[in-house]
Formats: sequence, structure tokens, C-alpha cells
Amino acid sequence: MKRLAVFAASCAIALPAFAQTVATVNGQDISQKQLDQFVALLISQGAQDTPELRTQVKQEMVNRLVAVQAAEKAGIDKQPEVLQEIDLARQGILVRALMADHLKKNPITDAKLKSEYDEIKKTQAGKHEYKLRHILVEDEQAAKDLTAQIEAKKVSFEDAAKKNSKDPGSGENGGELGWGPATNYVPEFAEAVEKLKKGQMTDTPVKTQFGWHIIQVEDVRDVKFPTLEEVKPQLEEMLRQQELAEFQQDLVKKATIK
Repeated sequence: MKRLAVFAASCAIALPAFAQTVATVNGQDISQKQLDQFVALLISQGAQDTPELRTQVKQEMVNRLVAVQAAEKAGIDKQPEVLQEIDLARQGILVRALMADHLKKNPITDAKLKSEYDEIKKTQAGKHEYKLRHILVEDEQAAKDLTAQIEAKKVSFEDAAKKNSKDPGSGENGGELGWGPATNYVPEFAEAVEKLKKGQMTDTPVKTQFGWHIIQVEDVRDVKFPTLEEVKPQLEEMLRQQELAEFQQDLVKKATIK
């Protein structure tokens, strides 16, 4: 009776360990822990933890193990090119894990975000956006003639653009280019824009790679800088990449490389 009790107790102790095996493939176990880790990876990528998902994952793990066993039996795991791929995959996994660990230990704080945002905002101080119209023609004399006609009020800028501009995008809209910084345009065009005030037009044609331009500044306003909340995701990603780049450079700098 005593022996029976001891046997029953040993079975009770062994049962939890046995229960941790979810499948056995050709004598090789797939553990509950391995299944849970696979499911956790899928959940981190957006999947929902459901019984159906776990059934699919279990079958996938079985399928993979069967294939791996077949590859090992055929000696494929010893082939040089396969060993190289395995090593490269291992390196990639380790590098990603190292970078994730570094970011976890060196998070991008709200203070860092605010500081970077303020620095970028300073660089935009005093910059302007312009509401422009232009007329593009092929030769300088045609541009001069049109300029004279507009200045003499014989024709409006809009009508002259509709009739004469060879820019198909803006010509039919009276030369309208809309709002934007001068840097949106080629250097010669941008330089001319920045010299004009609201309501002014170039008195001499501006030559660019596209032809000859007559430019009119309809309005000017300060550049509207987005709020921190509006750019926070992009700014945070930028700082993460900077942090990782500096970390990697530091690792290389400290390494003994011959």
C-alpha cells in the first residue's frame, strides 16, 4: 500500500512536466513554452490570441519540425552555404536584439523630443511662404514685352498667363502656383522671389533651365511651424535612428579592428 502511494505521488509530480509537451514529432518534443513564445511573437505583430491561432501555430510548428528533421537527416544543415545563411540570420537577430535593448535602456524621453523640436523650430524662424503667379515663355524679348504690357495695365497678369504661359500646370489657372517656400523652386527663381515684396512683380525676366519667367508675389506670410504633437511620431523615429547610429559608431570606435 505504501509503495502504491509513493508511485501515485511520483506520477502527480511528473504530470505537470508531461503536460508541458504539446506535440512530439519523431520523438522530438514541442513544448508549451515554445508554442507560447511563437504566439507572443505573432501577437506583437498584431495578431489576436485565440484558440484558432494556437491551433494554427501548433500545426505550423509541427510542419516546420518535420521539415527541419528531414533537412538534418539529408545533411543539408552541414552544407557550407546553409551554414553561412544560418550565421547571417543569427547575426541579424542579435543585432536587432542589441539595438532594441539599447533603446530600452536609453529611451527617447519627452524632454529630448521637446529639446530637438525647439532646435528645429529655431532654424525656421524668420522664414516665409509666398503665394505666387508666374508666366513662362521661351525667349527673353517675349517676357520683356509681356512685362511692359502688364505694367501698363494693357493686360492683367492672369490673362497674360492664360494666353502666353507655356507652363501647362499653372498657365490655364492664370499662372497661379499657390503657397510655398521659395526653396520649392530652382535657385534662380527662388532668389528672385525672395527679393520681391507683397504685390510686386519682377521688372526684368528671370532665366532658368525652363525658359524665361515673369514672377508676381501675391502675398507673403511667416512659415507655419507644426506643433510638437503633430510631428511627434516622425521626430521620435528620427531621434531613435540617431541614437542607434551613435551607439553603433561608438561600438566600432571601441572595437580593436586591424
